[in-house]
Amino acid sequence: MDSMRKTALVAGILYLITFASSIPAVFLQDPVLTDPNYILGTGPDGWVRLGALLDMVNCLAAIGTAVALYSVVKRQHEGFAIGFVASRLFEAGILFIGIVNVLAIVTMREAGAAGSDPATLVVVGQSMVANRDWTFVLGTGVPALNAFLLGVLMLRSRLVPRAIPIVGLIGAPLFASWIIGYTLGVTDGSSAWHTIAVAPIFVWELSLGLWMAIMGFNRSSPLMTAAEAGSPHGSSTASPPPIAVAPQAGPA
Repeated sequence: MDSMRKTALVAGILYLITFASSIPAVFLQDPVLTDPNYILGTGPDGWVRLGALLDMVNCLAAIGTAVALYSVVKRQHEGFAIGFVASRLFEAGILFIGIVNVLAIVTMREAGAAGSDPATLVVVGQSMVANRDWTFVLGTGVPALNAFLLGVLMLRSRLVPRAIPIVGLIGAPLFASWIIGYTLGVTDGSSAWHTIAVAPIFVWELSLGLWMAIMGFNRSSPLMTAAEAGSPHGSSTASPPPIAVAPQAGPA
């Protein structure tokens, strides 16, 4: 039980770290993303680099949530648990590509802006920003798959209150629909559709992280009951005692 409580605490803290790192990272990197001439002139390179570093922390913390929860949720359904870990790795991998593009813009501005054609530099910089924007859309869109996989696991295992995974399962198709719409060019990041689609995912991950960090897993969950019983196979059913066989008398 102590091990399960520690797992919940670690996973919850890592979920909260993803919020504490990803939200300020967006604002710190905003000058690179919104100013087409950033690559030509002076800019807050130190803040942009800090934002990129926070994005790295976000990616690593996201992977950590899956690694921390895998040993628990695999007892409910190993296939879904592996899928959850794989989707977290995929999410982090895509976002890391965007981080590289941001850092490359800063490096080019510092080292090569003075000796290159300004128009060419602007085009190159905007191309990198476009790459970063798409990695952000697709990378942050993977939580729709995360919400479905982990939401099913949490709902069936009852490790947290049912309302929390239900919010995630509602948000998963909504967010996936926005990603599809954005890819097809029928919506954008400032539309009401985006706000409605992202809100349940935001609430799902934040409430899940807070609950696990503060409350831990529900002790009434079948997985917790099995852990308390000490069964290595996730079953609380005790093995029946051996049947005693009375010795037969030999011939007189």
